[in-house]
Amino acid sequence: MDLETSFQPMPDAAEVLRARYAGRLPACLTDLTGPRHGEVDLPLHVVWSGLRSFDLDRPRSRMSLYRAVLTEGQRQDLVTFLDRDLLISQWPVLRTLISRSIRDVWEAAFSELAPGAASAA
Repeated sequence: MDLETSFQPMPDAAEVLRARYAGRLPACLTDLTGPRHGEVDLPLHVVWSGLRSFDLDRPRSRMSLYRAVLTEGQRQDLVTFLDRDLLISQWPVLRTLISRSIRDVWEAAFSELAPGAASAA
């Protein structure tokens, strides 16, 4: 076996992460129909240690929930716990609190989240 022809380069970690997050995306932001108010308890597979209950009426608590769901949630968690309008309104700050891989995937998939989208609206 020729080693040169059988060698396939390993993707870098950022590519692997982007592919993982892209596979979790909803088809469109309107699929995000999560709650807008009240207390939300996240499942253990999303938040396995620390605080699991979040108050959506408190901005810091809401931001923490969105960050956790974007980072650790599967597709069903995204549509269950995130709300389209809240995500868009929080995105300018939220995008600074999540990893570049998550941010890049979401902004590439949804023009509403791309930098400058809010100011253009």
